[in-house]
Amino acid sequence: MDYIHVRDMQFFGYHGVLPEENRLGQRFRASVSLAVDIQKAGQTDDLMDTVSYVGVYDICKEVLEGHPFKLIEAVAETIATKILTSYEGQVYGCKVEVIKPDPPIPGHYKEVAVEIVRGRFYE
Repeated sequence: MDYIHVRDMQFFGYHGVLPEENRLGQRFRASVSLAVDIQKAGQTDDLMDTVSYVGVYDICKEVLEGHPFKLIEAVAETIATKILTSYEGQVYGCKVEVIKPDPPIPGHYKEVAVEIVRGRFYE
């Protein structure tokens, strides 16, 4: 199985449980890995034989900058579902990581994140 990675995309959204998160918004980052067969694309050099990185980015942007969710778990799940639905037959599985670099949690830490895997991945 081959993989396409779109890493460290950055967006501004209004997701969170606290009212100020929904009002003020904050930064979010996302990374996506797609299990695909890209051998034909490598041979033909034709975009029609692979998954468009632009399309994957657009899905992430639509979700992360769109309707507010309380949980980043729901954000990740929505991204994965949209990718698998949009690229049915091309993407066998996807891994989605959503990172909240500045959550309103007291203390010292780099970030909080969720990572989900949906579909079938082959080693």
